[in-house]
Amino acid sequence: MSEPLWDGSQSRRIVKRVVVESDLVLQTPAHFGNGDEVGAVLPLIVDEATQQPLLTGASIAGALRSYLWTRQSGYGTAQDSVGVAALLFGGARQDNEGGQSRLIVDDAYGESARLEVRDGVKINPASRTAEEKKLYSFLMWAAGTHFPLRFELVIAESDDEKELLSALAAALHGLNEITLGARKRRGYGRVRVTGWQVRQFDLRTLEGLSEWIRYGGEPLSTKAVHEDIFTALGVGADFPDHRRLFSLDAQFELRGSVLIRASSDVADMGHLRSSGLPVLSGTSLAGAFRARAAKIARTIGIADAETLVDDMFGVFGDTVSGKQASRASRVSVEESQIVDGESERWVQSRVSIDRFTGGALDTALFSQQPHFGGRTGIKLTLREPEDHEIGLLLLVFKDLWTGDLPLGGESSIGRGRLRGMAADLGLEGHSWRILSGEDGLALPDDARERLETCVMALQERVNR
Repeated sequence: MSEPLWDGSQSRRIVKRVVVESDLVLQTPAHFGNGDEVGAVLPLIVDEATQQPLLTGASIAGALRSYLWTRQSGYGTAQDSVGVAALLFGGARQDNEGGQSRLIVDDAYGESARLEVRDGVKINPASRTAEEKKLYSFLMWAAGTHFPLRFELVIAESDDEKELLSALAAALHGLNEITLGARKRRGYGRVRVTGWQVRQFDLRTLEGLSEWIRYGGEPLSTKAVHEDIFTALGVGADFPDHRRLFSLDAQFELRGSVLIRASSDVADMGHLRSSGLPVLSGTSLAGAFRARAAKIARTIGIADAETLVDDMFGVFGDTVSGKQASRASRVSVEESQIVDGESERWVQSRVSIDRFTGGALDTALFSQQPHFGGRTGIKLTLREPEDHEIGLLLLVFKDLWTGDLPLGGESSIGRGRLRGMAADLGLEGHSWRILSGEDGLALPDDARERLETCVMALQERVNR
């Protein structure tokens, strides 16, 4: 007969506890919610007692486990109870006999928090106008909000301590790569973690056990601060990475003005700002890329153009009828700041015209505060890319580079045009740099051949 779980022989025989603390700072606004809706507004989770922003330990642990698993096995593979992800976080969800997590993740309570409201709307791809009753609002924690993090690693007598510490370092390092919260593939929830502090308690010694009992729950305010988690834990940074990505990181200058509509103190509408700075939102960029990709695919005669675009950019399925399942986007886009330029001093007054009389409509005068000039960057990645999908993104990127694809609203009056300056492309461990000059694009020969292969793969889809 097996011993009961509370018997001493069933103990994990914990020999060491490693406490890690750091500060997580939001680089872009983030929405940490529970999926509930209040009308057309998606609220945030807050601590009921203090009303502080709440980032739950379950959310942090889930994001870290997913990151560690994809590094180990690549994107799109089902999780199981094998490998370093299961070693650190326990058995997979479907494994009822899986082991316990060795990592304890505390809830994080935000500090220096400010609220932002981001509006969203579904665009009709045919008319390029907003659809009726498709407007919604996100409550967001503004960039600059920071969350003190605390992790505790439990090491048992039978564990490989070095392997566990290496897995922990790799997982925590991922906090500077992943995004957290809702709509994280549209630029929200980008974070940065700094100031790693580590303290280890050896429970096999009387001194270590005594220190754990006395100080184990206290902040590590007196410990040395490290900028690198691998250095803090004393392990190497050679953890393997089996993810496949196509990456695009480009710099543009703004030709004229851009207007992604938001509220303004001096006009009826102004350009979107985050923490007081003008930004190019990931949702606007992804929407423009998706619409142009669909247009190109239909124009060149791809029979399954809609399926191709949905597979890349995701689709929100009909959960009522169940006819179409939701699929997450494999394209991730970051929100970027617009540097330089001017918006605060320029307000444009406009008026709607009566198309019948040619005169101004009564009570139709309005003012706008767009952003003029400046520079911005665009970062985009595609997970598990196929050559024809890369080819389609390259054609869309070409339109953006040459100013043919505008961003934001009021493109019909010339807003939102960009001009490409430089771009870095990454694929299969290779990277290429594109420069814009008087003689056109400067592109290495090996990049030209590889990228041309991707465009030709898209052409082959037409001939199927």
